[in-house]
Amino acid sequence: MKLSKKLVAVAAVALCAFTVANAQGKNGRSKMKDISKAKGYTFELSENVTRYRVTFHNRYGINLAGDLYVPKNLDMKAKNAAVAVSGPFGAVKEQASGLYADELARRGFVALAFDPSFTGESGGNVRYMASPDINTEDFSAAVDFLSTQDFIDSEKIGILGICGWGGMALNTATMDTRIKATIASTMYDMTRIAAKGYFDSADNANARYEAKKALNAQRTVDYKNGTYARAGGVADEVPADAPFFVKDYYDYYKTPRGYAERSLNSNEGWNVIGNATFAGMPILKYSNEIRSAVLIIHGEKAHSCYMSRDAYADMIKDNPYTDNKELLIVPDAVHTDLYDKKDIIPFDKIEEFLKEYLK
Repeated sequence: MKLSKKLVAVAAVALCAFTVANAQGKNGRSKMKDISKAKGYTFELSENVTRYRVTFHNRYGINLAGDLYVPKNLDMKAKNAAVAVSGPFGAVKEQASGLYADELARRGFVALAFDPSFTGESGGNVRYMASPDINTEDFSAAVDFLSTQDFIDSEKIGILGICGWGGMALNTATMDTRIKATIASTMYDMTRIAAKGYFDSADNANARYEAKKALNAQRTVDYKNGTYARAGGVADEVPADAPFFVKDYYDYYKTPRGYAERSLNSNEGWNVIGNATFAGMPILKYSNEIRSAVLIIHGEKAHSCYMSRDAYADMIKDNPYTDNKELLIVPDAVHTDLYDKKDIIPFDKIEEFLKEYLK
């Protein structure tokens, strides 16, 4: 029997719809694929944890890739507490966020480590771009995903951001009332860095203007070339007289300790022009209106500690909801110590905090 072109087209559409439905599962959610034996991670998976590959999308339609860490003894018929984890800025889920998620799962929580938009295995074009809006939205999208899983209690969801995603996590907490607990570890406020420079050393109108001129000149070049110049990740070689924090990053991103093949900081870095909107769109503007619980953790000797101290001070200023806010300074710790050093990261405190506010 000869089929008409119209019938062939209808059949093709139906087949496509069937394929997508089966790939994503019900309600557009991806099926959970066990990837516990997958390679390329900078840490060992705990023996009592199973790692699943999942996908979900944000409100811009960008598909995000995540690893869901689930305790092997979890009661899948119960409603369980869950935490979404991302960061550091320029890292991927195979690095610090996965390590945190694995440890949280070992302690009984469901934990989702995910790649933000435009990075790692997540979607979004162009690649290696960042946005204070879209990357804040990524955390809310992770909450969307967790909230719709049958074995997760939508009233017991928290988020945890590391480094630059610590700032994004706090920013998400200012607007997403579904989040019951937020943790920012070794936090960066990337919009503050973009607008004022490290240690606020370029906090003046002329410095910002010159930075904008350079970024916009690069935009023109990129548009003409049809490609995006990369900023370069952490340097392959660090001079002996380099600032300590530069050496600190090298020790994580460029050594077997933390190198990952999809990590931006381990390789060629973000697009040069990706920083443009950060300087003009500060996050944390309304952090003193956060009502849910917040724990900010930072190393005493981290170059970035001033950002957490200031963020905490701003958050509790004129805020009637301060009883559930806390700043924890870890003695002698530097910035990247809180990326992966389990003997330094205060996981006991993190567990206690989450159990208190996700109960």
